[in-house]
Amino acid sequence: MLLHAVSRSVRLRFGLVAVVQTAQTLAMLWLPTLNAEVIDDGVLMGDGHRVLELGAVMLAVTCAQAVCASWAAYLSAAVALTWGRELRQAVFSRILALSGHQLSRIGGASLITRSTQDVLQIQQLALNTLTIMVVAPLTAVGSAVMALRQDAPLGLVLSVVLPTLTVALWLVLRRTLPLSAAVQQQLDRINQIMRERLGGIRTTRVFDRDAYEESRFREADRAMMRAGLTLGRAQSLIMPTFTVVIELSAIAVLWFGGLRVAAGDVEMGVVIAFLHYLSLMLQAVMMAMGVFLQAARAGASVGRVVEVLRTRATVEPRRTAGSTGVLRGVRIESVDFRYPGARDAALHSVSLTVAPGEMVALVGAVGSGKTTLLHLVARLSDPDAGAVALGGRNVRDLDRDVLAATVGLVTQRPYLFSGTVAEHLRRGAPDADDSALWRALELAQARDFVAATGCGLDAPVSAGGANLSGGQRQRLAIAQALLKNPSVYLFDEPYSALDAETAARLRAVIDTETSGAARLIVSQHIATLRAADRVVVLDRGHVVGHGSHSELLVDNAIYRQIMLARDGRLEAR
Repeated sequence: MLLHAVSRSVRLRFGLVAVVQTAQTLAMLWLPTLNAEVIDDGVLMGDGHRVLELGAVMLAVTCAQAVCASWAAYLSAAVALTWGRELRQAVFSRILALSGHQLSRIGGASLITRSTQDVLQIQQLALNTLTIMVVAPLTAVGSAVMALRQDAPLGLVLSVVLPTLTVALWLVLRRTLPLSAAVQQQLDRINQIMRERLGGIRTTRVFDRDAYEESRFREADRAMMRAGLTLGRAQSLIMPTFTVVIELSAIAVLWFGGLRVAAGDVEMGVVIAFLHYLSLMLQAVMMAMGVFLQAARAGASVGRVVEVLRTRATVEPRRTAGSTGVLRGVRIESVDFRYPGARDAALHSVSLTVAPGEMVALVGAVGSGKTTLLHLVARLSDPDAGAVALGGRNVRDLDRDVLAATVGLVTQRPYLFSGTVAEHLRRGAPDADDSALWRALELAQARDFVAATGCGLDAPVSAGGANLSGGQRQRLAIAQALLKNPSVYLFDEPYSALDAETAARLRAVIDTETSGAARLIVSQHIATLRAADRVVVLDRGHVVGHGSHSELLVDNAIYRQIMLARDGRLEAR
């Protein structure tokens, strides 16, 4: 799954790295044999010419090994970094395709960890795999074969060493795999608490919950420390075990090899070469063990990243060629919708039509499905049953660019990306000139506060609009929608953060500027409800009334109750 997330060129370079690593490993395995020949055929025989001849061969082999090792290290780093980059891009693209409900299910803090630290863990594992795990098996197997070729009886030492190392490896991995997953879960918990603390800092201070938040973070921090210490203790046992095994193995080879040399069964160079091969083999196993230990932790990261990549978006955007022209009007037919995991449906058999030039207001108690209905029209979610159509075409069949050009959505709490006012406005109309931007700001009653910054259209906007008030954010969002000039407007309480005078001016402008478009607005402002062509009353996901403001005050008890709760009197009529 992870390999499919990267380009074909990266996969091809994996094979090239393996070839280069194999070449440098073969060169490394040849050197002890040459060294044994230098000792037995040259030094012990007093043949200086043979020593120089074999020395020249060893020098050439060493140079070839160095070149291959350097090239392999460069290729491994390049491949690992490229893989990490493309994997991050794949995870980010998948996150962008997921619906809001899917993002909420996984969690924002967890998604940040998965796209950053988890991908970094996989990238580091890929680097170590390319630099070590290709060399280590070849070195271990090649060293064992070459050692046995030197002297088979000394190979009895290997029959004791290899099972010991295998058992140690199995015990460590059995212990560290669940601990690594626990550490990642604790890290997610810390990220979540940090995001909640920073995002809800005003609420925390208003209710004086600083001490509680500190204790909650401290508890999560200690839990992560305990999990990390337990994992560290399990991993720390392996190095002493390997060191003892290696030293005892060397002692055994020197002891039995010395006895065989004294008996005249083998030559001194053979014992030295065998010892060298044994050392190479155990070092290869130790390096592989280090990668296995890292893989134990990265294994949890792999699973978490794969989970994101395998998550199929519930709202699949269409990409089609050609333009469908301007789509006018909204038709909602017998729509049902239930949020994942919810006991009750948010919408039940809702049908509604908004003609071009018509404004329909949605009214209902909290949780009645008003915002959900807007999201279905904008295709932020798809209905479980029924259909939503724009200009007579089902939104499921529309190209994403066409849908974005047709619908303008203004939410109650708009999110502004970091940048400038001009950059924010041009998100909906990239080709708009400065005069068009200023006109949109003037229509949205935002020109004065933008001009007052002294920077004009280059006035900075912080992430989330943190340097702006709620009313300023709403006006910028409305300006962006007006500049985009869609054929369908969706307003979700667009005046909730505005004073009455500003809201009245803005309402008059919107009525004039959007008169030819289909408008669906969620609002409980009396003036907005009076101006609407129709008012649709929702209650627990059902349409329980529709008509004009004055008609509903007389004929609809739920609407009359909402108005009484809002103003405390019926004179609103």
